[in-house]
Amino acid sequence: DDLRNQLKRREFAPVYLLFGAETYLRDLAAKTIADLVLANSSLREFNEIEHSLSESKIQYALSDAEQLPMIDARRVVKITNVKVSANSNKDNLKEEDEEILERYLARPAETSIVIFIADEFDKRRKISKLLLGKCVSVEFDELENAELIKWAKDKLREFNAEADTRAMNLLVALVGNNVRRLTNEVEKLAVAALPDKLITYELVESLVPNSREISNFDLTDYLLAKDKTRALQVLKKILDDGAEPLMLLGLISYNFRRLFLSKELMEQGVERKEVARIMKLHWSKQEDFLAAARRTEAKKLSWIMQKIAETDVAIKTSKGGGGTVGSRLQIEMLVCELANLK
Repeated sequence: DDLRNQLKRREFAPVYLLFGAETYLRDLAAKTIADLVLANSSLREFNEIEHSLSESKIQYALSDAEQLPMIDARRVVKITNVKVSANSNKDNLKEEDEEILERYLARPAETSIVIFIADEFDKRRKISKLLLGKCVSVEFDELENAELIKWAKDKLREFNAEADTRAMNLLVALVGNNVRRLTNEVEKLAVAALPDKLITYELVESLVPNSREISNFDLTDYLLAKDKTRALQVLKKILDDGAEPLMLLGLISYNFRRLFLSKELMEQGVERKEVARIMKLHWSKQEDFLAAARRTEAKKLSWIMQKIAETDVAIKTSKGGGGTVGSRLQIEMLVCELANLK
């Protein structure tokens, strides 16, 4: 927010350091800085320089920063692929670079904006502390589910499109916290929703592949195998990793709904390959998924879907306690009930 406000006021720092797990927003920030600094540039191609430290050395990048811009008031020098790792053997910004770096940071060129874009950045390292102390530093953490939904809604507004709550929850549950992919999926959905510009749950379900699938179909498989212990272990790991209970419930519902539909298709005589195509199954998961659909009775799958719907209502009405604790309890109770199903 601080960076956004500074950029809105067209207040530029001489040196920026951008790092963190959320690389899409990090790269977008670097692009935004460059776009604003060079907004009126007639020779941008000469005044926007990029040095990758995987191919170049820091002294060459800083040498470019010390040169005067061509005709324009400023130039932008991006220093990308910066690595200051916990393992110094992986570094491309090394201890021997400290002197030249410190010298530049003490008196940065007035006509240049330098942007360090770090892929790996251990804040405990000495050279990291130098950068943190002298640069305007922004760490881009992975977004939480609520932030992802807000991001997706904001992007939809750019396309004059909208989505209901169920559709947004499913979208984030399927995509996960990859903002780059979330942005791409939102753009795809906005086009697919024409002319109504309303994105529905069914549209998300049909167009968005699941990149957040529980590994090897673990949770669903353990539930169908009545392995309550392992199902609860997997559930705990997913929740401890930061998944919101309601999002996770949507993902569980999505998995069982696809199983149910696959079961119906196979009972209608649709070939295995065609079922896999319709369900958009990744080739590595087809065998396990279709085997689970074959061996599970349709009546059981229908009952499971009903129980999931009841849990959804219980969470939304705070039955058994509100907040994350109450929601988590409802999910745990559901998993126990499904794993005990005869």
